[in-house]
Amino acid sequence: MFQWFRQQRRKRTLARSDTSVRHWATAWDGLPLLSGMGEEEALRLRELATIFLAEKTVSPAQGIRITLGMRQFIALQACLPILGLDADWYRSWYSIVLYPDTFVSSFDAHDETGVVHRVREPRMGESWDQGPLILSWQDTLASGEFRDGYNVVVHECAHKLDALDGAANGKPPLHASMSIQQWADVFGSAYDNLCAEVAQGAETRLDPYASEGPEEFFAVLSEAFFEVPDTIVDTFPDCYDQLRRFYRQDPLSRLPAIENAAA
Repeated sequence: MFQWFRQQRRKRTLARSDTSVRHWATAWDGLPLLSGMGEEEALRLRELATIFLAEKTVSPAQGIRITLGMRQFIALQACLPILGLDADWYRSWYSIVLYPDTFVSSFDAHDETGVVHRVREPRMGESWDQGPLILSWQDTLASGEFRDGYNVVVHECAHKLDALDGAANGKPPLHASMSIQQWADVFGSAYDNLCAEVAQGAETRLDPYASEGPEEFFAVLSEAFFEVPDTIVDTFPDCYDQLRRFYRQDPLSRLPAIENAAA
């Protein structure tokens, strides 16, 4: 019943909203990684982003002034991971807090002896379980630069997906057609290999931050899956296949059109 009402509300939202290319052009043009989409995919992404902005607030922090273009820029990136899914995958959270730049996050951490310390660290983004998504605008802008493997919005949204079935642990809720054991084997092996390379001081093609834990491995791989899919196919082909099946997208197929648009 609730699902039916939610779908009807979303239909009404789309009926009274502007999802045209022109309305979204400024934000879209700032994201070259979207240029490889066909018309059908592009329209679906604009529709998802429209629903996203209708259902979630974007609140300013530290005096930043938020414009419509900024909200659209965030929404398009946030909805890229759910392009092959649907808006319900973001049902567990309702707000984004936007800082002008890197912000300081405070949290409790245990040292080797088990003593708890209050730690303060600069962050570019943060995802709270059952809470808001927190972003730095400067790092969100930088995420629009295609082919660098870096996208803080996709990264934090991947954490949101990961946490849908509990605490983020590197395994989001999988589709019925997917094997939990196969996911665990593929990602476990790839994660162990990356950790070994990082421990040896080797240069890695994936951001070494991915070795911080299985949840970060999934989030960093998700960034790279959309930004540099060819790198993931070359480095972690089995992980790419699992992500392709989970996200129900094949970013590698968009590369020729993206490269032609950039030429």
